[in-house]
Amino acid sequence: MNKITAVLLSMLLVASSLSAQKTLRFAQLHKKGKLVAVNRVISIESDELSDYIKISEATGEGIIWLPIENSTTGSFTLELRGKDELQKSFVGLAFSGQNDSTYEAVYCRPFNFLASDSVRKIHAIQYIAHPEFTWKRLRDERNAEFENPIQFPPEPNNWFSMTIQVTEKEVIALINGNVNPALKVKRLRTAQAGKVGIFLGSGSGGDFRKLVYSTN
Repeated sequence: MNKITAVLLSMLLVASSLSAQKTLRFAQLHKKGKLVAVNRVISIESDELSDYIKISEATGEGIIWLPIENSTTGSFTLELRGKDELQKSFVGLAFSGQNDSTYEAVYCRPFNFLASDSVRKIHAIQYIAHPEFTWKRLRDERNAEFENPIQFPPEPNNWFSMTIQVTEKEVIALINGNVNPALKVKRLRTAQAGKVGIFLGSGSGGDFRKLVYSTN
């Protein structure tokens, strides 16, 4: 293969990867009735950038299932906002969803992003695999293995992006495009095709604008 052919092939591969990316704008989807809310209520708000969805607080976990075909692996970049209120903000992405209680997820605790307490600070981002592996079980049995601090954390009340890269064996999370993973863990469940959704922990609401994704 000569150099020109190699360059052209590389360009085609990049173009193919980019064309495979899709964007979901949540406010538009909600207006069309395309979002499925579990234990939460969705409303639409606006700011200087665009419309976005605001999800209500409620006791128990909440999921907003998205109109994505069942996927096993992929890359998902979520634009979201929590708040700096202790134990009131758990926001992230669920994947490999089999039903409303069986899924994996990665979520952030914005109230811990800038915490001065060293213990709280290392609990900024978390992986779970419900129903077996809750955050409590993982912290009790495998402490510090499935949650981390965040290098260069966002302001807790501001919008930020979280990219979740799901492979057959691992889950990698990046915050605001930082190339150093905020979290890199081995999956606790054999990879299965499943649904993708917004995740909210018990007592938490949150704001969500869009998802850019590609799946395999």
